[in-house]
Amino acid sequence: MTRRWLITGCSSGLGQALAAAAAAAGDDLAVTARKSADLEELAAAWPGRITPIPLELRDAASCEAAVRTAVERLGGIDVLVNNAGAGLFGAVEEVSDAELREQLEILVVGPWRLSRLVLPLMRAQGHGHIVNVSSVVGRMAFPGLGAYGAAKHALEGMSQALALETAPHNIRVTVLEPGMFATRYGISMTEAGHRVAAYDGTNREMLEGSRGLADNPETGRPEAFAAHVLDIVAADAPTPLRIPVGEDAYGYLDLADQAARTEFAAARLLTQASLTPAPAPTA
Repeated sequence: MTRRWLITGCSSGLGQALAAAAAAAGDDLAVTARKSADLEELAAAWPGRITPIPLELRDAASCEAAVRTAVERLGGIDVLVNNAGAGLFGAVEEVSDAELREQLEILVVGPWRLSRLVLPLMRAQGHGHIVNVSSVVGRMAFPGLGAYGAAKHALEGMSQALALETAPHNIRVTVLEPGMFATRYGISMTEAGHRVAAYDGTNREMLEGSRGLADNPETGRPEAFAAHVLDIVAADAPTPLRIPVGEDAYGYLDLADQAARTEFAAARLLTQASLTPAPAPTA
């Protein structure tokens, strides 16, 4: 069947690769970026298949207009992919309220808003699939990525609730947790305006590694990510809610799960020890 996609963040990287792969598979797409000019090359490569739409995720009216245009051009939306994002690097002490709000607006409020807008359409047509692009940082922590990680944790929490709510309506929810992919994410990541030198030893190496993702030959290719997403969307059998993408993602999250189990066991022992009543004194 021909699917109708709305994919955000398609000017480069994972979103651009996914849009090209879906168009090559014969699907119809509405793709977004902050500047429609950044989508011209993608739309020109697939005339009639791809509709470019400017979208500012932080603006409710822009989100409403994007969904409305997608429905007008495609006749409906079968798959929403919340892929657009922006990274903020900084220690918790360095990140200001305004910087934190902007990170949450882009990575949590925007996807939540778009999901809310497409859900009535999906319920009316009797099917749909919402794909939220998270990260391994959605289940673990790295120094300097507190704001980004907080947003991805929130996105995954929302997705868990959404999956339970929409299952009776034949609307699937998938959370993708990519590892390292060769995109401009690290290069375009902004740094907190306030700098505390005390954290340089902890955080600078992480920043440099993030900046070098695009040129690292060991990172995954966006085309591989796109092929994996197409398989997930096309799957007839139920798929897991959370799906790591990339072998390194499985390695990172396996370590995170082991650490979580160790922490859980230690907490249980501590709690049991504190709740165990002291033996009664003997006469």
